[in-house]
Amino acid sequence: MNVDIKKVAEEEREILARLLELYEYDFSGYNDVDVNFLGLYGYTYLDYYWTENRRFPYFIKIDGKLAGFVMICDLCYVSKDIDTLFMSEFFVMKKYRRKGIGKSVAQEIFSMHSGKWELTVHPNNKGSQLFWEAVIKETVGENFIKHSNVEGVFDDVQAIAYTFKNDK
Repeated sequence: MNVDIKKVAEEEREILARLLELYEYDFSGYNDVDVNFLGLYGYTYLDYYWTENRRFPYFIKIDGKLAGFVMICDLCYVSKDIDTLFMSEFFVMKKYRRKGIGKSVAQEIFSMHSGKWELTVHPNNKGSQLFWEAVIKETVGENFIKHSNVEGVFDDVQAIAYTFKNDK
């Protein structure tokens, strides 16, 4: 399997928007969000990924086929350091899960953007917690902080956040 991480071009915005709908559908099992009157979840901040400097959208491709996406920005919930990047969205389609692809992509993203990182998970998404703790530990060892009861991430509950620095 050939895994490729490709920056999303502005003219590919609608493709990313459609993948975001799949992501939001998956996530609705944790955050209890409904679709709007058009039958869409929508993603409020999508256009900012081509108008603000520290936002980075990437497609994940497997053997040339779309398999997910990664979205990074610098709007953190815990870290007040302006140099910290935030893993705002990370999505691997179900067909490609549990094959090491997510871990490989996350580690490659951390290498592409070395430095300080923050990411959050929904406390009811146990799989996500296990995934991110394993990836972070493999990337930086025990040199991370797990924050509980983080406000403002999700409407319904307090989030769990991880902060760490990757120098690779």
